[in-house]
This record gives sequence, C-alpha cells and structure tokens, in this order.
Amino acid sequence: MKEAYIAAKERWARKMAGTAKLEVRSTDRLPPGQRQVHNFPVLDLGVKPEVPTDRWELRIGGLVENPVSLSWQDFLALPRFRDTSDFHCVTTWSQFDMQWEGVAFFTLADLVKPKPNASHVFFKSYDGYSTNNPLEVCLDDDVLIAHSWNGQPLAVDHGGPARVIIPKKYAWKGAKWIREITFMDRDILGFWELRGYSNTADPWTEDRHS
Repeated sequence: MKEAYIAAKERWARKMAGTAKLEVRSTDRLPPGQRQVHNFPVLDLGVKPEVPTDRWELRIGGLVENPVSLSWQDFLALPRFRDTSDFHCVTTWSQFDMQWEGVAFFTLADLVKPKPNASHVFFKSYDGYSTNNPLEVCLDDDVLIAHSWNGQPLAVDHGGPARVIIPKKYAWKGAKWIREITFMDRDILGFWELRGYSNTADPWTEDRHS
C-alpha cells in the first residue's frame, strides 16, 4: 500500500499544479444503462439526520498514526478543495458537471497518516448508513468530503452538512451525513453491499449487484 500511497500523492501534486492528464474512462461520457438528468434526486434510508454544525464531528481513526476528531471549524480550517465531476446513481440517473467544494480525502489521509497495513476504508453516517472502499480508490484525486454543491451549502436532503463524493463509483459508495472514517487492513461490507449490491460499483461496467 505504501507504493499506492506515494503514487496517489504524485497524482495529487500534478492535479494541484494543473499538469494532470484527464483519465479517459469511456468513449461515451454517460455510463451504460444511465440516463442524464438535470435535477438532483433525493435517495436515502428514510432518515434525514439534521446535525447542527456546532454539534457535528468527524472522527477519523483505525490504522493511522494520528487519529483525530474534527469539529466543524476544524474541518473548515483544512485546505479548501474544489472539483467538478459527474455523478452516477445506481438507480440509472447521472448528472454531469456537479461542482463540489470541501476537503480532499487526500488531505485527510495526509493529516492522519495511514499505517502501511491500511488497505481499506469504512465510512459511517449519522443516519446509521455505512459503506466501504479500498484505500486506493479513496486516494483518487477527485475524492472529497463535500460541504457545498454548486456554490451553496449542502442541503440536509443531499447529505449536509458534509458527505463523501467518489465520482468514479456509483453514488452509494459515497456516504451522506458522514460521521466516521476508519482505516482498516481488511474489507468489511457496508449497508448496501450486505444486501446484494456490488462491492466494486463501477458504472462503466454496470457493476450494480453482486
């Protein structure tokens, strides 16, 4: 994992310097089986936790050298990251050019310093939701914890005050209402993965179900 972390850091540096080459995922921008929409549909478990920012906390721990618990002010004090990416929901809709602002996952990883045996990341939300990803996926240069969308604070319906965005995966892999991030040496299935959804969730191969 050390080599993957170094490679991710190099990609991140190139992106920040404006010299990164765009990765071509598909000859068609719209993944197979998807339709483009121009609204932002709301999908959740039926619970929309309203967490005031003065009570919001993001705990980051597990196999890291420097576990932290970030208040909202601590979170906002971290380097700001803006990115524009497409959003693909497993329910077959996609929206292009969604403008996100927040904190890059790579910034959080640099803050807590994953141990060499860390290989996976487990996310937990304020509504009880959970999901999982390989660490290498999370270290991509477009992954972030977003607090704003299209220039406005992220609404509760869409996971505010902060949610995970992983553009190259189906959207269920990016937890809304993020509460906890745990670095692990093994894979643990999350809420939908335990209920038959794919563990890899690649939109370009229609990898929807296991």
